Amino acid sequence: MSTLAFTAPLAAFGRETFDHEQVVVCQDSRSGLKAVIALHSTALGPALGGTRFHSYASDEDAVADALNLSRGMSYKNALQGLDYGGGKAVIIGDPARIRSEDLLLAYGRAVASLGGRFITGCDAGTTTDDMDVVARTCPWIPGRSSGTGGAGDTSILAAYGVFQSMRAAAEHRWGDASLSGKAVGVAGVGKVGRLLVGHLVEGGAHVVVTDIDDAALRTVAGEFPGITVAEDTAALIRTPGMDIYAPCAMGGALDQSTVPAITAEVVCGAANNQLAYPEAEYDLADRGVLYVPDYVANAGGAIQVAGALHGTDFSRCRAQTERIFDTTLTVLRRADSEEVLPGTAADRIAEERITAAAQARALRAPAGPEAPLVTKPAGDA
Repeated sequence: MSTLAFTAPLAAFGRETFDHEQVVVCQDSRSGLKAVIALHSTALGPALGGTRFHSYASDEDAVADALNLSRGMSYKNALQGLDYGGGKAVIIGDPARIRSEDLLLAYGRAVASLGGRFITGCDAGTTTDDMDVVARTCPWIPGRSSGTGGAGDTSILAAYGVFQSMRAAAEHRWGDASLSGKAVGVAGVGKVGRLLVGHLVEGGAHVVVTDIDDAALRTVAGEFPGITVAEDTAALIRTPGMDIYAPCAMGGALDQSTVPAITAEVVCGAANNQLAYPEAEYDLADRGVLYVPDYVANAGGAIQVAGALHGTDFSRCRAQTERIFDTTLTVLRRADSEEVLPGTAADRIAEERITAAAQARALRAPAGPEAPLVTKPAGDA
């Protein structure tokens, strides 16, 4: 097994922009586990975020993904009023090839070593069944199956939240929250994207979909025979008359090739870290495209997991997720009033809450040593 480069966190981002509280590099030679757990902030509470299982091109890419995703979780949780910080974990490798009980148990021990500073569940590449195994060696896994008392499938509320955010964007752009008659393109019809298509079809939208997985396309087309299947994402984003584009696969969907080609007036999707380069939102705005920050739209899963931690039933979590409509409108209206991009407005709202919590905690607690930038557990996970 190759060794995860211990310098990867700083190599991936550079020390001057490394604003995380802690990064844990986890390896277990017996099971083949290679993972990174990134804790961005615990100002509001323990870091809450999912566990992604993905085959990365390099260790640096894996670390960069963990850092970006965990920062997004801090902002997502803060913006939705959740009393949790932001964290994220990535297990490195092809889940179809290396997923095993031993690996998941080793990962559970790695999470447990943080003593509750990180609370996790599913993300791309992991399932509630996986989390049921991880929970056998770690008590901080609310993303388990509902039969074991966990949050269950968080894709349900993740998709519902994106749908509500789309409705708010439609209200802001066109003065009507209804999506009836709107043309909506969904790139990625996996766990969340397929459920989002269901909401859109029920809402009367004309839906165009694409996915690199032919089986996923066959499933969604069979379930919703009235939808249109595009050859690929390049074809989907160029569809004439598109109103809303929803990136719902992996991050980096809005890059130098897609941003100039998008025909939609609104971008609002479930994927994390959609902006592939820093100026992407500016370039979209220059073309008159309204971008809803991903962490504003896709917070339904976090709401569901946080609810499970507090014993909140699903109906109340769904009602809270429905309020993503109001949160999205708040962000878009603040952006207009302050003459900034929606991403800047959302960041400001989240940072105000995180900063206030950090200052309050500093007043309550005596000064102590800062958490190390990077912590590597002694020995195998």
